Amino acid sequence: MQNFARTMMALTVALTLGACSGLFGGGDDDGKGLAPRTTAIGVNGYLWQATLDTLSFMPFDQVAPSGGVIVTDWHSTATAPNERVKVTIQFLSEDLRSDAVRVSVVRQEREEGGAWLSVPVQAATTLQVEEAILARARQLRVEARR
Repeated sequence: MQNFARTMMALTVALTLGACSGLFGGGDDDGKGLAPRTTAIGVNGYLWQATLDTLSFMPFDQVAPSGGVIVTDWHSTATAPNERVKVTIQFLSEDLRSDAVRVSVVRQEREEGGAWLSVPVQAATTLQVEEAILARARQLRVEARR
């Protein structure tokens, strides 16, 4: 019986203090910094902007916030004109988490006849794009909290 009374007392104190923190401005930025910045577009605003920033050097083919997808157009560099890449980003959650985005990279090389042939993409390439987006999203979140 004493254990039950202690447990109830601890629970009552915890709930009371939790309510007080909301009244007296306790917590991190009144909770604003912890919640994902979900915009009217239905995806996490930090991830969305981070993706646009990270891939800004590429032309965009499709930017569909309501569908939660960004697709770039084919992009080649001057140093590798016979190779091109296309990136698709799908937003899977409104949370700012690593599993909230799915990155897909397609790479093609030009054959001698001029036709483009799909070639494998190293897994590290996809991971680097994803990490760049997540790093930029974290940076945007930190900047917004200042």
